[in-house]
Amino acid sequence: MRTVLCFGDSNTYGSSPMTARGDSFRYRPEIRWPMRMAAALGPGWHVIEEGLPGRTTCHDNPFEGPHKNGLRMLPAILESHAPIDVIVMMLGTNDLKGYLGLTAFDIAKGLRTLLLRIRQSAAGPGGGAPAVVLVSPVPIEECGPTAEGLAGGAEKSRRLTGFCKDLADEFDAAFLDAGSVATVSEQDGVHLDPQAHVALGAAVAEKVACLFARA
Repeated sequence: MRTVLCFGDSNTYGSSPMTARGDSFRYRPEIRWPMRMAAALGPGWHVIEEGLPGRTTCHDNPFEGPHKNGLRMLPAILESHAPIDVIVMMLGTNDLKGYLGLTAFDIAKGLRTLLLRIRQSAAGPGGGAPAVVLVSPVPIEECGPTAEGLAGGAEKSRRLTGFCKDLADEFDAAFLDAGSVATVSEQDGVHLDPQAHVALGAAVAEKVACLFARA
């Protein structure tokens, strides 16, 4: 059985779009894109959901705590789930938050740091490194209850896609532009609706299957 680790933020966790009051809930497993991917891949695959709302690439959250730092938590996650055949990583949206003051290039540097840590790990089969599918996040819109905190983020989120493609080439990783198959909800401009989860799950499943077909 092959193991797929989905490492991401609230859109991997399955958070619904927020209302004006900031209310949100977690979609049922059969709606969330990692489980949609699992269904598409079929038997013989073990899919692990490792999504955390608010997770950044490599930055502490001064309001919610250092556990939101993806780099800080990644080594333990890799060890606890090893051996991992492939990691599907979709991060960067929370790095767009205004209080971090990051450019798209800065966010890409954070992603590169994570990819280096994965490459240097022994979390894959036989003590090697896991394969990677790098997913550039769906570009955001500045609307609804998230607009003020993400001011300026829409343009940066679109620039991030090109940087992600370059990183995938550098690390010989598979690449998926999530914005090519899904859009964010108009309700909050950040999170995915059920239809987007369906589309993303199918697209990621195809990337994972092709990755192993060529191996």
